[in-house]
Amino acid sequence: MFDFTQENFTREVINAQEPVLVDFFAIWCAPCKVVAPIVEGLADEFKGVIKMGKLNVDDNPEIASQFAILNIPTLILFKDGQEVSRIIGVNSKEAITAKIRGVLSEK
Repeated sequence: MFDFTQENFTREVINAQEPVLVDFFAIWCAPCKVVAPIVEGLADEFKGVIKMGKLNVDDNPEIASQFAILNIPTLILFKDGQEVSRIIGVNSKEAITAKIRGVLSEK
């Protein structure tokens, strides 16, 4: 799992060769604590296929604003530097996996 920040976001997400899933969260957010272990498990499952990490919206408000993060947790899937899918709120591992597989199957 990567820790995305203002300093590395362009390099690690926008310019990434592989698809990237970013978990926008805050430390104080209870629903974020529910989603975090799901995303961490998926990071292991999809290792080498998709890059996954988290971005603390309190520490990186510019990026949160740039992507109009109004609710957390929000998961955004990026492909070729562009947002291709967004998951807001607590979702099951199966629902998140389905979104990831959908993005991976797109050409």
